[in-house]
Amino acid sequence: RETKGRKTVMPQSTHKQSSKSCLCCRFKREPKIPPAHEDPELAAQEQRLDYHADDQRLRREEFEENLREMGLEMEKEEGTKLPGVGFLKIHAPWDVLCREAEFMKLKMPTTKVYCLESYQKVNMFLQKVTAPLQPKVGENQTENEKHLSYPFSREKQHLAKYIMGKSHLFIFDGQTSANQPESHPIVMYLILVLSLQILYEQWASYSIFYKYQPIGLVRKYFGEKVGLYFAWLGVYTQMLIPAAIVGVIVFLYGCATVDNNIPSMEVCDERNNITMCPMCDRACSYWKLVTACGTARASHLFDNAATVFFAIFMALWATMFMEHWKRRQMRLNYVWDMTSFEDGEAENVKLTCRDRMPAYMTIITMMIFVTLAIVFGVVLYRVSIMTALHMSSTPTFRTNIRATVKTTAAIINLIIIIIMDEVYGAIARWLTIMEVPKTDKSFEERLIFKTFILKFANAFTPIVYLAFFRGRIIGRPGKYLYVMGSYRMEECAHAGCLMELCIQLCITMLGKQLIQNNLFEIGVPKLKKMLRQRKIDKNHQEELNRTLHRHEKDHFLGPFVGLNPEYMEMIIQFGMVTLFVASFPLAPLFALLNNVIEIRLDAKKFVTELRRPIAVRAKDIGIWYTLLRGISKVAVIVNAFVISFTSDFIPRLVYQHMYSPDGTLHGFVNHTLSYFNVSHFQPGTEPMVPMHLGYKVDVCRYKDYRDPPWSDTPYEFSREFWAILAARLAFVIVFQNVVMLMSDFVDWLIPDIPKDISIQIHKERNLVVELFMKQERGKKYRNTVRDPSPQPLRSNYQYHAVSSLGTK
Repeated sequence: RETKGRKTVMPQSTHKQSSKSCLCCRFKREPKIPPAHEDPELAAQEQRLDYHADDQRLRREEFEENLREMGLEMEKEEGTKLPGVGFLKIHAPWDVLCREAEFMKLKMPTTKVYCLESYQKVNMFLQKVTAPLQPKVGENQTENEKHLSYPFSREKQHLAKYIMGKSHLFIFDGQTSANQPESHPIVMYLILVLSLQILYEQWASYSIFYKYQPIGLVRKYFGEKVGLYFAWLGVYTQMLIPAAIVGVIVFLYGCATVDNNIPSMEVCDERNNITMCPMCDRACSYWKLVTACGTARASHLFDNAATVFFAIFMALWATMFMEHWKRRQMRLNYVWDMTSFEDGEAENVKLTCRDRMPAYMTIITMMIFVTLAIVFGVVLYRVSIMTALHMSSTPTFRTNIRATVKTTAAIINLIIIIIMDEVYGAIARWLTIMEVPKTDKSFEERLIFKTFILKFANAFTPIVYLAFFRGRIIGRPGKYLYVMGSYRMEECAHAGCLMELCIQLCITMLGKQLIQNNLFEIGVPKLKKMLRQRKIDKNHQEELNRTLHRHEKDHFLGPFVGLNPEYMEMIIQFGMVTLFVASFPLAPLFALLNNVIEIRLDAKKFVTELRRPIAVRAKDIGIWYTLLRGISKVAVIVNAFVISFTSDFIPRLVYQHMYSPDGTLHGFVNHTLSYFNVSHFQPGTEPMVPMHLGYKVDVCRYKDYRDPPWSDTPYEFSREFWAILAARLAFVIVFQNVVMLMSDFVDWLIPDIPKDISIQIHKERNLVVELFMKQERGKKYRNTVRDPSPQPLRSNYQYHAVSSLGTK
């Protein structure tokens, strides 16, 4: 599709039809009887193809007839050089443009100009400071004047700004100067090409990654909906800068304090000589706690005192991001004259919950169970591989078994997530089509909601398992829980599951971004383009490049499939950044680095790889804002549980203030380990090599809070367990309420509409009323001069009543 002035070029599929197939549009088709020598199956297949071609042609003719009834004019382009493709030029006359603009309440600039007086000094200062970061597109200067805009009306079109020609009114926006060239198709074509060239140089280039985006020019060329997406992506990327800086500081704090961390020092101290219970049945033997020294030190990098502070900071950061975007969105609405825009789409018939439930809720639930089954399969992989490696590996290699299993399982999870993303996307679209929504907006919102549920569950189910379930339903030595007969449920390392959660987040986040960006967004479109070009002979292709028009060349570009995949990718990333940030403080940094490339990658894709999308007016990002706000609220609760139950922050705090003899963490490691008498192993579960350490083991240790075997209640939960559980629950409640209260306070403190924009909107409304009243008084004066006869008193009274009402 290419816009030339007010002409729209649309591609059509053409079919070679015989004289018999042409008669079908006028007469009823008679069944085609195949000759005696012809294959009946081949004849039936040809007949089905003829019916399909006729059906497509009839649908196209009906569609074109509906366009003519709307007042549009059409011109078929003859002599197309592309096989199987035709083009139809659609022209919108002036009357049709005026009618639709009035129906859409399209705001148009008038000849009235007023000054923008508020915050001029601040704007000039910011402009000078950010001058090196601004793209060179000629629209970065702060304007001191603005043309007054009002919803278009055919009765008041004489107030329009462009007085040199009517065609200017619906081509340029209010930011364009009044001395525009005549609206010749060639001139308009050159203007569009020039805009595309500027976007390619000042937007779709990786060398200017540090500069702001030319959002105004993006909006002019692609429309408000695409402009809002890139504006939102830019605001999100900018807000990631402080989050990444704080996350790096938290990580560096862990690196700086790891040598002084008492629990890590106790784990690494060989003098403690702590013997741990086997990690699996039969194949695994007893092991020394000192062998977990590396894991304990690495866990401190992400599980330290700064983690709680960072979780609170990210909760407030999410609120600040949402508020900043609302203000930025409102400013863009004002600059783009979208403050009074209302979406006219409304669904007349809505499906009830009873109608929707059989259609897709059952299938969505089934898909979520499929995701859970996949996670369970990966769990079985980890358990079986760990047992097999313990049985077949040498003693020197066994120290790296856990790290090997963790990494390979995370990679398998990543591959499954990427594959199932595509499957769930297709299922969500099929379910939405089954519902038959009445409007495009309803179809899009339902599709987004279903896709979000399935892809969110697909991406975060393995992470939720590692954070809250792994290591908590395993039982104890001598009484373990088993699945699939003989597979023991896997347990966390001594330092907890936080390190494994961090590895899973890191591999999933980096893998999804690298593979989806490089393979799906770059490789697949280029492969499709190459396949389309290979269908044409090289010599013929060179000839076509010289003779084809611009809209014919654009047909070789990839089709625009919408912004939903772009938004969905960023929403999942936002969940990775906020939901489990307490366990992975480097997530904002990775997201920032990805988004800096993502902006230029998407820009280059829109400018060079995709056909120009149909411009769609929009004043917000729609349902995506609701999803973002929901994730930011859920993130507070999730991080509260991660700090409380996944990390050792609460056990360390309780020990230091309740059980430590000197108020320090000395003795904390021993406090977290319970005793087990090896004679209490169930038959067939004891180690095959009990003398693996070189001495006989009578009592081994395991991480839990249980009474020792010599107590009156052996292996029951101890008092320390219940005290720590109470402290954990209390922390969740306090953390959740305090952080949400702080977030709501920040939300209340920051107004949604910037003060200067609020003042200008109020001033503009008053100026519109003043302009209309001035025009009405001038019209009345002209009528009085033409007809000096006295008017009835009632008519004057009615006029003054209307004037008073308008002024009010």
